[in-house]
Amino acid sequence: MTSTDKKVRYLPEGKPQRTPLTAAEGVAAAFRILEGRWKMLILFHLFSGDALRFSELERAIPTVSQKMLIQQLRQLESDGVVQRIVYPEVPPKVEYRLTPWGHDLCPALDAILTWAESRPTP
Repeated sequence: MTSTDKKVRYLPEGKPQRTPLTAAEGVAAAFRILEGRWKMLILFHLFSGDALRFSELERAIPTVSQKMLIQQLRQLESDGVVQRIVYPEVPPKVEYRLTPWGHDLCPALDAILTWAESRPTP
């Protein structure tokens, strides 16, 4: 009987090796997705898990303009964090919810919040 273990040459798959440079670039890319004055507020309203209509988001964040809310939602949608659902009815009904990848962001933001709250007072 012949053995194949010496013939087969491949690298086992595992976690990608990170260097300080690749780690910094990855975190910077993540923060670019989240940058924007209203994105955090939008995300925290959507973390409840329910789909929210545009008008509900508008009421929840009264200081944001319609134009800015639309821009921030479109950016989150294009980045794959938020899903936009359009219902074919009159008047138009549009809902927003987090994608599964967007839901994965919740523990990370909770960790950042906990870290910020633990800051020692100067």
